[in-house]
Amino acid sequence: MMQRHTPNWKTNLVAILALVAVIVVLDQVTKFWITSSLRLGQSVPVLADFFHLTLVRNTGMAFGLLSRSDIPFKAALVTFLSTAAMAAVTYYALRSAQHERLTRFGLIFILGGALGNIIDRVRLGYVVDFVDIFYRDTHWPAFNVADSCICIGVGLLLLDSFRKAPRAELAPQAEAAAAASRGDN
Repeated sequence: MMQRHTPNWKTNLVAILALVAVIVVLDQVTKFWITSSLRLGQSVPVLADFFHLTLVRNTGMAFGLLSRSDIPFKAALVTFLSTAAMAAVTYYALRSAQHERLTRFGLIFILGGALGNIIDRVRLGYVVDFVDIFYRDTHWPAFNVADSCICIGVGLLLLDSFRKAPRAELAPQAEAAAAASRGDN
């Protein structure tokens, strides 16, 4: 009888770290390229009236939250909160089952993105953002590869939860139907 190989937590950790590293490298390379190519505030049109590359510094959190706030130790607070969230996601990623692929990939994208931005915060005191999406006078807050990966990760987690929800809701009903068909009371 052939046994199915189930990787241990060390194997999971190596795989997770390798994929996270790819995301972090991609994020940091694009930030290096943009900071080497543009001056702060400089904007280069990619798709006129929709998408520019614009170098900005984000001292706040996701989507510029707290960026205009001048609170003491803001950089340390934002870095601490980001690191705590990343630790929770890491724990969840290591505990997720091997067959939960969407969950695992979602968590890996979130981890890679969070780490990319934490590196900026620790190294620079702010996050380098450069993707500027807008329509007429309405601008989405500037973002970067790390932010995109976090959003992709959240999207994968949501998709996975939607896929699981109907099964979870139907499980008690299916069990009751099976019991009734067997004649169990």
